[in-house]
Amino acid sequence: MSGRSVAVTGLGAITPSGNSVGELWDAVAAGRSAVDVVEGHEFDGLPVRIGAQVRGFDAEQVLERSLARRLSPVQQWAVAAGEQALQHAGVGELPWDSRRFAVIAATGSGPIDAMQHATRDFDAKGPRAVSLTLSAYGAPDGAAAVLSQRLGARGPAHAVSATCASGAIGLGDAMRRIRHGYADAVLVVGMEDCLNPINLASNANMRALAAGYEDDPTAASRPFDRSRSGFVMAQGAGAILLEATDRAKARGTEVLAELAGFGESSDAHHATAPHPEGRGAADAVLACLADARCEPTDVRHINAHGTGTPAGDGAELAAFDTALGPAARTLPVSATKSSTGHLLGASGVVEAIVSVMTIRDGLLPPTINLDDPEFEGWDFVCGEARPTPVDAVLSTSFGFGGHNGALLLTAAR
Repeated sequence: MSGRSVAVTGLGAITPSGNSVGELWDAVAAGRSAVDVVEGHEFDGLPVRIGAQVRGFDAEQVLERSLARRLSPVQQWAVAAGEQALQHAGVGELPWDSRRFAVIAATGSGPIDAMQHATRDFDAKGPRAVSLTLSAYGAPDGAAAVLSQRLGARGPAHAVSATCASGAIGLGDAMRRIRHGYADAVLVVGMEDCLNPINLASNANMRALAAGYEDDPTAASRPFDRSRSGFVMAQGAGAILLEATDRAKARGTEVLAELAGFGESSDAHHATAPHPEGRGAADAVLACLADARCEPTDVRHINAHGTGTPAGDGAELAAFDTALGPAARTLPVSATKSSTGHLLGASGVVEAIVSVMTIRDGLLPPTINLDDPEFEGWDFVCGEARPTPVDAVLSTSFGFGGHNGALLLTAAR
């Protein structure tokens, strides 16, 4: 590790588990599931009709009506979460040179609903029915552009896309910008909304989703359990403000945690299946520890990717065995997608938020629905939260295409 240390100073969240960080953390720590039967006639007839939806969010309480009407819901959530993070950090007028403040939107698909709606309008009514705002707001970088304009951030504003590893990789890119002197602060917003009939049908046809839980949707997400059958789609956004630690302390703001290490890799193996031995995932974890100049024994807790897919869970544990050695089986492991569902490209940011709260409160969040663990010799945090002081949490994110990201969050020094 070289250069400046990187502080976490602000958090924001619009998720199925709550529309603030406090609500999100309360739900996850209590082991409350956000999964339910999805609302809307458009989901009728689908083979899978469960998911974790954002509820109770009113965009016009956050945005001007004219802007709210131009943005997709996923962009509304991203802007709201981003502004929550700045407020949490005590930022009103920018305390940094605006040219050294960057915004990154991390997402697998961006505002995919905008293109789907435009396609339907075109097919039904012709070209003049297509919204003229599609070109401006219909791409993955749109939320970053809107946030940069609202905040007066003149540094880079763009999107990072690496399927379900997007959030972790966006945070890692931001950390490097600060560490190596290209920025003083970066706002990272993870955002995703693939909870629509087309994406549900595609993933169901791939047999990637947990199916057959319409009568008991809260039991569907079952990471590491012998009866797991797939992941549960979720939507939402999370935001983290990163600052150079020296700048954060100089302006008197609280340092919630530090982002001490980051590693990324590719499996170079398959379009959807992970490498069966977790080869690429292990590479990302090893790179993360090397980046932080930490030994496996320095890690105190793992917030696992843990989606509940038959192949993915086993590959992830194999990666921990490879990268962490004997220490792997001594570390408590939580898989919080069991509560929140899988927010895809936003999950890395949301789970980094959970990791920060884990360090703050000394409380390891539970993996719910883990009634019959398939994998022996692991210390899974099951059923209910476990009070345990920790000062270093490894948070992992892996995605289709073989994308891998790992983060090490530590207590403020």
